[in-house]
Amino acid sequence: MTPPPNTAGGGLANAIAGSGLLILWATIFGTPLGILAGIYLAEYGRKSWLAEVIRFINDILLSAPSIVVGLFVYTVVVAKMQHFSGWAGIIALALLQIPIVIRTTENMLKLVPDTLREAAYALGTPKWRMISAITLKASVSGIITGVLLAIARIAGETAPLLFTSLSNQFWSTDLMQPIANLPVTIFKFAMSPFAEWQQLAWAGVLLITLSKIQVRDLNFYYGKFHALKNITLDIAKNKVTAFIGPSGCGKSTLLRTFNKMYQLYPEQRAEGGILLDGQNILTDNQDIALLRAKVGMVFQKPTP
Repeated sequence: MTPPPNTAGGGLANAIAGSGLLILWATIFGTPLGILAGIYLAEYGRKSWLAEVIRFINDILLSAPSIVVGLFVYTVVVAKMQHFSGWAGIIALALLQIPIVIRTTENMLKLVPDTLREAAYALGTPKWRMISAITLKASVSGIITGVLLAIARIAGETAPLLFTSLSNQFWSTDLMQPIANLPVTIFKFAMSPFAEWQQLAWAGVLLITLSKIQVRDLNFYYGKFHALKNITLDIAKNKVTAFIGPSGCGKSTLLRTFNKMYQLYPEQRAEGGILLDGQNILTDNQDIALLRAKVGMVFQKPTP
């Protein structure tokens, strides 16, 4: 249980359990909706006007900062209920999860060769049967990967929960009331003046680097937008480093430069130097797979 201020002992069991409950329910609601919408876009809608509207809304949700989703749910749900609740947090997390599942499902189904569909139609197979027995089975591994990425995204979200489920210091499973969760608890404890709370916060979120990283005059651009300016810092080997800040401050953008995931988007570029054990990963030829296996991955879609 999370302890009161200036109290020794305690832990994060209630926050971990609360986060698990929120993620579980958000996944129960978000995953089926995302998969069904992805199936419609890939198999039924294709280029219809409704499919284009769904894709447009989905793109907006994918690129919207999580704090905006939190404010939306606060306005629509929390303000009308006049109190924070676990259900409001679940709705916010589901809204963040659904677009990832939709995009992954649609893309995975589009990768299935049309020859499989044509062969099924030639045998007189109904479309619903063809989808359930052929295309979904052929793309199930990719869809599961998308669901896991969506869960990884919502598991670390703090901003939407600050405006929806908030938190408490008790063991509670009542989703009609504020419920303890790990991201908000870490945020609250890390910002507190109490040493015991700060220690628990560091126990809750750790970035342990196995290699020395030196950032020198790093600049990052989203097209013409200058997102990071002249960043210089050192991350010591085998030390614990935490990046803490509000949504949109550039934490994920900085981490994305360490593993060069920004190269997935042609309009993005990084300038300067990032030395990984003395080697500049921005200019030297790198085995991307080995680099990302060593440094790690950042799955959140860039939001300039």
